[in-house]
Amino acid sequence: MLKPMPIAEFLKLFPNDEACLDYLFSVRYGDEFECPKCGEEGLFKKLSNMPAYTCSCGHHVHPMVGTPFYKSHTPLQKWFYTMYLFTTTRHGVPAKELQRQLAVNYKTAWRMGHQIRKYLALVDGDPPIGGHTEIDEAMIGGVRKGKRGRAAEGKTVVLGMVERGGDIITRIVPDVRRTTLERHIIRHVDLGAAISTDELNFYKRLKMYGYKHGSVIHKAEEFVRGKHHTNTIEGFWSLIKRSIRGTHVHVSAQHLPKYLGEFEFRWNLRHRPDQMFPCLLRRLATSQSRA
Repeated sequence: MLKPMPIAEFLKLFPNDEACLDYLFSVRYGDEFECPKCGEEGLFKKLSNMPAYTCSCGHHVHPMVGTPFYKSHTPLQKWFYTMYLFTTTRHGVPAKELQRQLAVNYKTAWRMGHQIRKYLALVDGDPPIGGHTEIDEAMIGGVRKGKRGRAAEGKTVVLGMVERGGDIITRIVPDVRRTTLERHIIRHVDLGAAISTDELNFYKRLKMYGYKHGSVIHKAEEFVRGKHHTNTIEGFWSLIKRSIRGTHVHVSAQHLPKYLGEFEFRWNLRHRPDQMFPCLLRRLATSQSRA
């Protein structure tokens, strides 16, 4: 398995804002970009007084327009470094850590972090799951108050669907009613797939839709029955909960979808960690309309 880009290589590739802008232009327009005005290819040069490029005919191209970097007062290299941190960490990057490393105020660090999380979710997407799938629900977020063992306040219900050896999809759901869960499962898991769950009654009707459903009875301390278990999805829940407690301390229900998208991105590219940073850069550069 290839490893993420070392920090020394990052600094070599992106030593300053100009190098970052050159990369952004190359990814967004290509080396032989045809001028919309005169039709000539490959004649663009960097302007010295603004983050833009000009053709010999005088037409200007602004690579940052349509991206989170546009009109940002934060240097472009700091944006690139933030993306590097997000794609080389296991548990995420809190705003206070960004504030410290980037030497920006907390509000700027917080906004940058949430912009990156939004694009991590876009990069990941939600392709349907077709292999043996484990499904489980978890209570995420909130603040525990009172005596030990008392239910936490402000918890959010999250449904998780993970293909063994493959991708994971999470969805925030308003409740754990059978119809609510079935709607998301049918939408994201191919009919006919094998599904493993725990013993809860919410999943009892999955065979009616053509799924090969099996379950384990956790209350009876049964954790594996043949090929059926939920160890993979429970490992994902443990990762998220440890990261929230140890890194972010608290995540509100309002912003939880962004954090879930961030952790889905890392999980789904866990076998290709060297691709996390370039995938995010390409998405940021090409997801918006060209200037």
